[in-house]
Amino acid sequence: MVTNVNNSWTALGDPTRRTIFELLVEHPRSVTELARALPVTRSAVSQHLKVLKEAGLVADTPAGKHRIYRVEPDGLAALRTELDRFWMKTLAAFKQAVEQPRKE
Repeated sequence: MVTNVNNSWTALGDPTRRTIFELLVEHPRSVTELARALPVTRSAVSQHLKVLKEAGLVADTPAGKHRIYRVEPDGLAALRTELDRFWMKTLAAFKQAVEQPRKE
């Protein structure tokens, strides 16, 4: 699976999608289960799941008439890698600024 990290960050920028993602981190769920936990319709949950799936953050598995959604480990790993890279660059810049001699 190819994960576009920019799409992942954009997808998680929406509070409802972030909540859906957090619920799926706890354990896999169906659209109905997610809708019961949120103040939105099943249709809205499905639309949010589509965005999360396109961003590579969730995957689904058929289970009878329903689909069960779960966190996609590769998508989560890509986000983690990008976040680690960001912090390493930020800390390196901070270190350089602190160690640089002050001009007086």
